[in-house]
Amino acid sequence: MRGLDGRSGSLFSYVDLEARVRRDHPLRAIREIANAALEGLSEDFAALYPPRLGRPSVPPERLLRAMLLQAFYGIRSERQLMERMEFDLLFRWFVGLGVDDAAWDHSSFTTNRDRLLEGEIAAKFLAAILAQPRVRRLLSSDHFSVDGTLIEAWASAKSFRRIDGDDNDPQGPGRNAERGFHKEKRSNETHRSTTDPQARLYRKGDGQPARLCYMGHALMENRNGLVVGGGVTQATGTAEREAALALVDARPDRSRGSRRRITLGADKAYDVTAFVEDLRARAVTPHIAVNGHLTKTGKRRKSAIDNRTTHHAGYAVSQRCRKRIEEVFGWLKSAAGMAKTKFRGRSRVDAAFTLGLAAYNLIRLPKLLAAT
Repeated sequence: MRGLDGRSGSLFSYVDLEARVRRDHPLRAIREIANAALEGLSEDFAALYPPRLGRPSVPPERLLRAMLLQAFYGIRSERQLMERMEFDLLFRWFVGLGVDDAAWDHSSFTTNRDRLLEGEIAAKFLAAILAQPRVRRLLSSDHFSVDGTLIEAWASAKSFRRIDGDDNDPQGPGRNAERGFHKEKRSNETHRSTTDPQARLYRKGDGQPARLCYMGHALMENRNGLVVGGGVTQATGTAEREAALALVDARPDRSRGSRRRITLGADKAYDVTAFVEDLRARAVTPHIAVNGHLTKTGKRRKSAIDNRTTHHAGYAVSQRCRKRIEEVFGWLKSAAGMAKTKFRGRSRVDAAFTLGLAAYNLIRLPKLLAAT
């Protein structure tokens, strides 16, 4: 018998969200790992929300789980995320909302999210994930890779104006007036973006356009390709090497004064004598790709990596493993929406980028844990 295409409302609903999510759904394992990390951040959450002051806020645990969903599914705005929360039972189950609970207003979600971003919760959440015993067994403590990537700022080229205000272009009608850059020499020393003053004009290489951007950095362990550290800096020619040293020094064993030798893989941009010397002074073996390109005079550039390093068997292994860090940046930009940030200011971009690194680890951990 043919079914009728009619809709009948029901007075009562007995929907069990736990039963609606299949047992082998990947988000089940991810939620278990995330909840274990969130339990360790209870004191940090309490410090952000003074007791008995104002109305109860959006629970920070639910807020952070909603931000993870935004990264997992590439949801471009908070308004779209709240609309998805209205009808998607999977989202409600993962965040912790009941069927009859109302989704938050997008403005309230944004206000509470900014409080978390300013409280360095993203970096602590990443550290709490890596500190779990079953996750720690997957990490290498000896071999790492580092790299950087450009993150386009939420600012247009028209906003890049002279610091002294001596621009020749009139403001013009409307908020998007015409602007001419013909024969105008622009640099970070004389110009700033009026939209995001902390963004810097940077060009990745010859033939590439100069854009207002930040630079994201990641430190990856080589055993399973999980991210163990990261952050965002202003885009400069030395930012990648400076951030690499800072990430190495921030390792827990290094902060305790350990001199245990480790290896660090990197691409040709890190083949600089001063940087290699700084690594060796920290008991770090530089497994860096040799930059031996021809100079303008036709001579071969002298590399800072000697034959003693390149002839070692571990050097070739590090060079194979360090390319996996591009998978991290590829996922962040294509899936998590970090190709162009939605935030302004280096600290907020840093928090969003670090949370994206934590989301990348959570995506990969269920299969790695199942394999072990």
